[in-house]
Amino acid sequence: MAFQVYRHFFDDREQVLDDIRSDDYWPTTLVTKPSPALELHWHDSEVHGYVIEGRTWVLDGDSGERVEIAAGDKLVFPEAALHAEGETSETMIYIVALPEPRPFDDFLRMHAPDELSGR
Repeated sequence: MAFQVYRHFFDDREQVLDDIRSDDYWPTTLVTKPSPALELHWHDSEVHGYVIEGRTWVLDGDSGERVEIAAGDKLVFPEAALHAEGETSETMIYIVALPEPRPFDDFLRMHAPDELSGR
């Protein structure tokens, strides 16, 4: 699998922040309204995501497997892991952490699958 899901990894926000501090990562909070599924993409940095509220699925771009995720789950996407987030019918809240601080317009820039060949 291109990414890892740790089910029921945390019970509260303080545990999330402790985990982020232990990795020495930089957090931010993302709130998304109900939305359609995203296209396959990848990021140029490792990404740790913590589902605070809501449920959806994530598609593994390598295997085609859909993995259900819900509040309390942690996801780890290695750099260049091909994936797509699923549609949501409810608001989702994530705490997302990266290994370095980045400008927001570059924070989670989605790269197209065909850009992987140039890496």
